[in-house]
Amino acid sequence: MRFAARTLHGIGDDGGREEILIWIERRPGALWAVGRAIDIGNRMTPRPRPDDYVFEGYEMGDALSAANSALRDDLQVSAEDGLNESVSPFAEEDLLKPLERWFFGHKP
Repeated sequence: MRFAARTLHGIGDDGGREEILIWIERRPGALWAVGRAIDIGNRMTPRPRPDDYVFEGYEMGDALSAANSALRDDLQVSAEDGLNESVSPFAEEDLLKPLERWFFGHKP
């Protein structure tokens, strides 16, 4: 279940514009996961694949760090390609509010 996501844009190998999605999700067993996918909405099935994940672990801080690192790297590459976007980094609050809702039996 996704708790937070950021979308940015890049230039693909073919010169076309691509959409990059980075997200943080909570999995059963108190496991956090960070995913990164390109043009996920254009796939035959828009579900993440195992190779879309860049982090899995039990510490929320580690998940935030991994997500922000991926976001920072993609923003830098996009800027080098001439796409200057302003995308907010992931913050602890992005995860705590949905985590509290989930804990009390509501959808994040």
